[in-house]
Amino acid sequence: MLQLVRIDYIILRYSVTSSYSACFFAVYLDILGSICDTIGMESSLQHPTSRGAAGKIRRRVNRCGERLWRFEDFSDLPHQAVAQSLSRMSRAGELKRLSKGVYYRSRKTVFGESKPNPSSLHQLLTKDHTVFPAGITAANLLGFTSQNPARRELATTAQSLPRKLLGEDAVLHTRRPEAWKSLNDECAALLDFLRNRGAFTELSPNETVERLLMLIGESNRCGQLMRVANTEPPRVRAMLGAIGEQLDCDPSVLMRLRQSLSPVSTFDFGILSALPNAHAWQAKPKVSA
Repeated sequence: MLQLVRIDYIILRYSVTSSYSACFFAVYLDILGSICDTIGMESSLQHPTSRGAAGKIRRRVNRCGERLWRFEDFSDLPHQAVAQSLSRMSRAGELKRLSKGVYYRSRKTVFGESKPNPSSLHQLLTKDHTVFPAGITAANLLGFTSQNPARRELATTAQSLPRKLLGEDAVLHTRRPEAWKSLNDECAALLDFLRNRGAFTELSPNETVERLLMLIGESNRCGQLMRVANTEPPRVRAMLGAIGEQLDCDPSVLMRLRQSLSPVSTFDFGILSALPNAHAWQAKPKVSA
């Protein structure tokens, strides 16, 4: 059994052995003080900083009203404290979690809680993910149709995207080739237009082909598309070959495209079968009305 007895500036440690003999050991108080200081330091490091950061985060969020919040908006504060505080505010209903690291503070309106601005969500989406126009959205961008889609249609190289950032009604095409990351929106939209066989055009077949050749012939788009052609389905490679031949592309590039196609296959070019050399690139014969 051990007992500590304080006598002025020292502590006498009293020890009783099993044989009932006793002895005293002097322990100076500066040792005990260092132990107390260490314990106090450990406890002070655990909470005050995070509590102070949480208060700053809450005040900043409340002061700014309705808006989107990301971890990057609190770069002056510890990352862990920011993540914990925003998560806590979300559980309390003060914020809405839209995706990992993205939160929204709403405001009350006569129609209920406000919703995030779609354009702001799209900016966040495109900042962290590779996203391209697709379908009618792509055709509209390229000038093949004046129709604005009721539902946004997008393509991405990713397997999925945060639905709350994307929008509940958006149509998403996933797992586009990684090579698409080297393309701008116009080039990706052109590939998507070819994948859809020009289905969303409002122009006549000949007008569609004329505009398509004009768009691909501009700004070295033909070269950019040819560099990623080998990642596309055979049908698209055949279309690119027919288009490249019309635009006098490098013969060696066209030869590689032709060699990548099975000589016994034919492909549905859709409205793009109006290309003058479509048959030479294994397009299926036009079906008479």
